[in-house]
Amino acid sequence: MDITYRPYIDPEFSVLIDRIHPPRVCIDNDTYPDCTLVKVDSANKHGMLLEMVQVLTDLDLVISKSYISSDGGWLMDVFHVTDQQGDKLTDETLIHYIQECICPSRQASKDSSPPISHQPIFPLHVSSTQHVALEMTGTDRPGLMSEMSAVLAELGCHVTSAVAWTHNGRAASIIYVEDTTTTAAGGGGSAAMDPCRVAQVQAQLENVVEAHHHKDERRSVRMAAPTPGRTHTERRLHQLMAADGDYEGCCSCSGGSSELDDFYVHGGCHKGQKKGCDGTHVKIENCKETGYSVITVRSRDRLKLLFDTVCTLTDLQYVVHHAAISSQGSNAFQEYYVKHKDGYTIDSENEKCRVTKCLIAAAERRVSHGLRLDICTRNRTGLLSDVTRVFRENGLSINRAEIGIRGEKATGTFYLKDTTGKNVGPETVDIIRREIGGSIFVHSKSSGVSPEATPSTRSRSGGGSGGSNNGVGAEERSRFSFGNLLWAHLERLSSNFKPIKS
Repeated sequence: MDITYRPYIDPEFSVLIDRIHPPRVCIDNDTYPDCTLVKVDSANKHGMLLEMVQVLTDLDLVISKSYISSDGGWLMDVFHVTDQQGDKLTDETLIHYIQECICPSRQASKDSSPPISHQPIFPLHVSSTQHVALEMTGTDRPGLMSEMSAVLAELGCHVTSAVAWTHNGRAASIIYVEDTTTTAAGGGGSAAMDPCRVAQVQAQLENVVEAHHHKDERRSVRMAAPTPGRTHTERRLHQLMAADGDYEGCCSCSGGSSELDDFYVHGGCHKGQKKGCDGTHVKIENCKETGYSVITVRSRDRLKLLFDTVCTLTDLQYVVHHAAISSQGSNAFQEYYVKHKDGYTIDSENEKCRVTKCLIAAAERRVSHGLRLDICTRNRTGLLSDVTRVFRENGLSINRAEIGIRGEKATGTFYLKDTTGKNVGPETVDIIRREIGGSIFVHSKSSGVSPEATPSTRSRSGGGSGGSNNGVGAEERSRFSFGNLLWAHLERLSSNFKPIKS
């Protein structure tokens, strides 16, 4: 019998670098009068940029600018951050929480109690790892969520949180449930479900999803048991929609007279863009001098845009070595210097086409059309089924939804559109209020622009005083490379890491 000897590798070796060079997170409220700088100086690893951006976006903070540099196994990242009201971050508990989450060496305290004044820290639909997750992808159609939630209610599954997106005729949702037919130790429903019970629920839901699908159409229904390392909910949604191929119908709004001409689209370059177009523009070039692929993205600004872009690049196995992100007016500008995880650049036309489509899809999935309704009412089993039934009976289709529980209350944000293509009228809203009850707030009338397109328009790029000059300034800024701006800032930032401010 052959005896094979293998070297012993201490499990603690993986965190040795962190111990030798622990990350530093500096919260700077002194440099700028209108924003907080979050500076991170740390050893680099694949996916760390996404983790940092995820921490900030989970707190619903607005990132108006960012400079990324991570060559040579080390990173220095700077984020210009405000809260939703445009104010700097001054809450000491919030600052401490950000430092704990970003520093891997403080992971032990990451699960400690969140800041009292900012509970809950994560969005309501980002559930804990203790609930069964229902993942669904398929063709988007009116009433789909209503039918699924009705089946869950009938089978005794209580929805604790859920999020649903639609894009290019496709739909994806993640619903976290607990079993009300069994009792947990502390009372209430049980987060754990018997495998046979899981199979029963999954089979019933598959019947619902398959009912309106053709034989060879893509669809998927999967119930995942609770796991400690569960992927972040919104990142998982991006993965589900990408696996479902929603990006295949995407194209870049291209052309124009700026440096961002000849945007790559479906294997070719198109010209003739209308001036002032606010569509998503993607350009991919290879820089021989630096050995990077340069990806430039110009789109309408909105919340969590940076997270969506970085999430997509990370899942495509690309490493962001340098980047500069800024916003001006309602436009966002992103430039990334990337290489594949294996070290090569984006050379083939097919790969350029795939990366372009995926980035466009990432920017578009969260853009919501229609009427936004915020609902807050008493939590109970079957609530989601009742709410979505009311929508369906009044001829409304759900474009996007986020549902969660806070104490005894259930809250949800729904973006609705009329199945006939008309705007949702006030009479319909009144009917919804009467039938659902609780508190219902209407954010906007039906429109093609997401209400989320506005929070980060408080640009620190200069010229933020309004007026017609803003549009001109935005166009002028799009004509230079943000790489030049990045290099100009890095030297100053490298010596500007100060002690944490109180």
